[in-house]
Amino acid sequence: MARLSIEVVYATRERQEIVPVVVEEGATASDAVRVSGLCERHPGLDAGALRVGIFGSEVSGGTLVAHGDRVEIYRPLKVDPKAARRAKARARSSQVRRPRV
Repeated sequence: MARLSIEVVYATRERQEIVPVVVEEGATASDAVRVSGLCERHPGLDAGALRVGIFGSEVSGGTLVAHGDRVEIYRPLKVDPKAARRAKARARSSQVRRPRV
């Protein structure tokens, strides 16, 4: 079987970790994350419940990886972006506007 060189990436607010790994042909995105050891280095990561992507497109953990892929581990969002935009728009519209003189 062929061996594939890929990268597994995880970013926190403070830094980004890029871990080069070698996996066997037929390996999945979940396999790559497991081999990277990132879940052990970041105790908050639950290997069974991770959202992952390849080059910015979310994929299932069972997606096969290819040579040169960049597997990304996604952190959960603290605030829904749509809700944040709505709140910001509401705050702007509720501000009292003074007429120009």
